[in-house]
Amino acid sequence: MHPAPPPYIGRFAPSPTGPLHFGSLVAAVGSYLEARARRGLWLLRIEDVDAPRNVPGAADGIIATLARFGFEWDGDIVWQSRRLDAYRAAFEQLRLAGQVFPCACTRREMADSALARDGSRIYPGTCRNGLPPGRTPHAWRVRAEGTVVFDDRVQGWQEEGLARDVGDYVVLRGDGQFAYQIAVVVDDAAAGVTDIVRGADLLGSTGRQIHLQQRLHLPTPGYAHLPVVVNAAGEKLSKQTLAAPIDGLQPPAALAAALEFLGQRPPTGLEKGSPAELWAWAIAHWALACVPRRGQATAPALLTTAQE
Repeated sequence: MHPAPPPYIGRFAPSPTGPLHFGSLVAAVGSYLEARARRGLWLLRIEDVDAPRNVPGAADGIIATLARFGFEWDGDIVWQSRRLDAYRAAFEQLRLAGQVFPCACTRREMADSALARDGSRIYPGTCRNGLPPGRTPHAWRVRAEGTVVFDDRVQGWQEEGLARDVGDYVVLRGDGQFAYQIAVVVDDAAAGVTDIVRGADLLGSTGRQIHLQQRLHLPTPGYAHLPVVVNAAGEKLSKQTLAAPIDGLQPPAALAAALEFLGQRPPTGLEKGSPAELWAWAIAHWALACVPRRGQATAPALLTTAQE
């Protein structure tokens, strides 16, 4: 007999840099429905490890908004800011194995480097074999080696040559903050996450995360990257692009719009019912295969742009 597959464990992991917008809602809805449709767990993690970017009160606002929209998470909320010892232990594991090296390069010195697909600069390897004379390290980088391949359940087959497409990447910054890549890998493994459903803006980070999983001898979850919501100018929704918070929206109408964006077909009138009625229909009819296989799409302006 074959062993039973592990129970499905998904998660939603917002950063408290501002209130949730429609793009955040789409990612939350997709991850929540995939977990509930597969009778799995759905965890909530607040990714507040990047302390300088956190906005006071934003985390509490995100949690309250999710609750008002009818999301129900399993277990206690995980806060990255309380897990620094776990990240430090993972970093030490990499350091002792010779997988990381100190780097003295500044952003200005890398300004002419080629761009990776996520917009970061591809590291040219300046400090890979030792610091230049008289320089002190600004960060620690992982030696990016090999090719990472995976089959994304929405975006399809992905292949990334780490040295060519990313370069050696930061896991510990010069200000002492652990980078997103190492924190998310450690947290997902600790929580037993089996599947990650998130926005396609993070597709470019997945190769590095799988690379870290391999270096740390951690399991690799399945991935599904949903289309990113952009405004009429083609910009990803964010505080910088004046994305409208969803706090003031009626949950059923906003949730129905998120379902439409994700290629589902909620019946007319469902947007006027209760959140419980909408969730019951959505869980029963959710189909990840119906999510459009594209990197981004535009939602109605009322849902994407802050109103005067």
